[in-house]
Amino acid sequence: MHSLLKRQIRKHLPENLKDSEDLAAFLDAINNSYKDYDDKAEMVQRAMSISSIELTQANKDLRAESESQRKILNILEKAIRVLNDAGNTEPEENSSMEFLEVDALELAAKIEKQAKDIVKMTAEKNTMMKNLERQNASLNDYAHMVSHDLKSPIRNINALMCWIIEDEKEKFTSNSVNNCNLVTQNLQKMDALVDGILRHAVIDSLEEEQIQLNLNHLIDEITKTIFIPEHIKVRIAGQLPTFLTEKYKIEQLFKNLITNSITATEQVEHGEIIIKHLEDTNFWKFSVSDNGKGIAKKHQESIFNMFKKLENDSNASGIGLALVKKVVNIYEGDIWLESEEGKGTTIYFTLKK
Repeated sequence: MHSLLKRQIRKHLPENLKDSEDLAAFLDAINNSYKDYDDKAEMVQRAMSISSIELTQANKDLRAESESQRKILNILEKAIRVLNDAGNTEPEENSSMEFLEVDALELAAKIEKQAKDIVKMTAEKNTMMKNLERQNASLNDYAHMVSHDLKSPIRNINALMCWIIEDEKEKFTSNSVNNCNLVTQNLQKMDALVDGILRHAVIDSLEEEQIQLNLNHLIDEITKTIFIPEHIKVRIAGQLPTFLTEKYKIEQLFKNLITNSITATEQVEHGEIIIKHLEDTNFWKFSVSDNGKGIAKKHQESIFNMFKKLENDSNASGIGLALVKKVVNIYEGDIWLESEEGKGTTIYFTLKK
């Protein structure tokens, strides 16, 4: 203890305590307490400095975590908005990510509600899919039954008409013979139409063994089994690939495209049909081109629909291109065309690898 401080303390003490041993011991205790003051003060400052650094870092960590949680809450809030607005408007792809004041409990309740709605919609979708599968199966069975039931009487009537014409041709006038021939031609068209409906109805349900199919050989087989007028040439540009697939479906696809192109080039002096393979990473991509009459703009959007045919083509059944599109859909591909009247048509299609 400083000597001046000790003198001041003694100055204010009663006379009987100035020389007291107890007072001397008290003053010594105070003096001793000052001896390690500096060391203790330095230790306290050092401890406080360490704690301050730790607290500063902890505050930084807490602020970062708080900011991260706020961003997550905002993203979840935006996700809820998108889900809620999905049926009304499409969200903008580049919308600004402004931050909102979000109540976490309220957001959690929204997410729970949205999850329940999704579960409900999924259950409804599964029920609809099962109903659709049953309806498709029933429709296919119906088409199969009707087609078979129709084919027999159509062919019987056609045979009877041929016999009548053969037996009674001497008694018929030329007009009657022409009318009977028209009846026969229409019966043949009906038979072809029923065949087309049947193929369209069952082609996706046919179970085939997959084989390594060489398309060059397949096109050669097709051109040998269908009628191709002498003025029309079918050729392959380059080489077509060989890949693992089901032969009947792919055969129906190319056969219908080729016959469709033959019909389109019947009136051309030198008809040409070109089949190409086009490079693509994820799909087998092909084109079938002809230099025929082309397709009017007003028909191009609907030409692949069932029973859709060109106004100037009374012989078409409207099944061929619809069947082609169905096969392409089975293989998760796409089909489109480029055409100009009087300059021909190119049909492109893809099949998923």
